[in-house]
Amino acid sequence: MDFSFIIAHVPLFLKALLLTLKISFFGILGAVMFGLLVSFIVFYRVKYFYGLAKFYIELSRNTPLLIHLFFLYYGLAQVGIKIEAYYCAIIGLIFLGGSYMAESFRIGLEAVSKTQIESAKALGLSTRQILIFVIFPQSLLYTLPSLGANVIFLLKETSVVSAIALADIVFVTKDLIGTYYKTTETLLVLILVYLVVLLPLSLLFFWFEKRYKRIL
Repeated sequence: MDFSFIIAHVPLFLKALLLTLKISFFGILGAVMFGLLVSFIVFYRVKYFYGLAKFYIELSRNTPLLIHLFFLYYGLAQVGIKIEAYYCAIIGLIFLGGSYMAESFRIGLEAVSKTQIESAKALGLSTRQILIFVIFPQSLLYTLPSLGANVIFLLKETSVVSAIALADIVFVTKDLIGTYYKTTETLLVLILVYLVVLLPLSLLFFWFEKRYKRIL
């Protein structure tokens, strides 16, 4: 095990990790917002948009991120629409993650007792007030476990963005292995980087879920 090689290339991994985290942050944030919107459309069966939302969910969930990236980066370029690789990665992550987030939110919304909704209506609350003060806060209790799993899943999915020449941690790993043939050392750093990022995130979601249960 060549530890001097590992130490010498830590800055390179940190730079790549920063790019991975930036893509993940904006992609996951966009996925949560888009998924929430889609879940409301499905939950309330919004006219004209319900069928489109269901089609999007099925299309997104049954196609891999790699296909989305190839379409955005290479496919659209063939018709004159050129998008930078960085933005392709974010858009692709939003497109993929939005469907998973939408299903998580939908399950949570549908899990809220109908009795409480009817009681809120009897008290004279509007549809928007019922959603904001009754349905949504309680739905989070059912949504949080899958929401946390989706965040971790999407963060791991960023490993394929190297396919469109983005220098993320997987790209750097493959580059170092191809240049120096230090496979064991390089893969060890890659594993440690993912553990350092994902393990605390997993524990944070677990803590937040238990705390939210106590609040409710």
